[in-house]
Amino acid sequence: MTNSMTAFARAESSGISWEVRSVNQRYLDVNFKIPESFRFLEPKLRETLRKQLSRGKVDCLLRIEQVEGQELQLELNGTFLENLKVATEQIKQAIPNAEEPTTLDYLEWPGVISQSQDDKEALGELVHEAFLNGLTQLKDMRAREGQELARMIHERLDAITSIVETVRSEVLLIRTRQQDKIRQRIEDLGVEVDAGRLEQELVYQAQKSDVAEELDRLETHIAEVKSTLASKKPVGRRLDFLMQELNREANTLSSKAIAADTTIAAVELKVIIEQMREQVQNIE
Repeated sequence: MTNSMTAFARAESSGISWEVRSVNQRYLDVNFKIPESFRFLEPKLRETLRKQLSRGKVDCLLRIEQVEGQELQLELNGTFLENLKVATEQIKQAIPNAEEPTTLDYLEWPGVISQSQDDKEALGELVHEAFLNGLTQLKDMRAREGQELARMIHERLDAITSIVETVRSEVLLIRTRQQDKIRQRIEDLGVEVDAGRLEQELVYQAQKSDVAEELDRLETHIAEVKSTLASKKPVGRRLDFLMQELNREANTLSSKAIAADTTIAAVELKVIIEQMREQVQNIE
């Protein structure tokens, strides 16, 4: 399945807001930014995400406002508040000019006020439900982007196929021309050459410049790329490997080229393969 790793989703519900962004990454790298009071949900959220995505750098941002239909029961941690007061007195003794904290400063200190366990569990379910919604939107966008990437890759595969067919159709003609040139040069020089030795040299040159094997492998790799694009599993790493194989054959074709047309074709191949490689970097 060809899914892009680049996508964005926003899910909002009853005062709960999730923003989920993903970009290309070799492995799965997840970062959560959530209020401290909801940090206990992070392991469950991570597990949910890992079941849905396999690659990409994913940033998840949670914002919480007053949740509709939820009357929060706040609890004051008296022991912790008393410890804060003692610490404040010690600071005043050490730093006489230190600013006196306000009541609001005390209330905003992490751990002074907490929600009841029932409230946490109820809100946790709402947060998780909203996260699932955002994750679904993200996957849908990754799928749409992936389909577009697959379309562009197929176009370039067709272009490579056309180049391969053209080079294959010209190989015999190019080889014949090369042999004729060698014979003509010998004739122009007016030297006697052993016919058997000449034929051996022509065979050697033909074998040295034979690109049929490279063309065959290019066609094999093209078929494998198309097959991989149709797979139901994440295909990014497999496609990246196939781009390396395609590029290797294009380089070999270039090194064996004995005619300008073949050299130009090899250059065009490498340009197209590089374009595909850049697109593959975004595929999960």
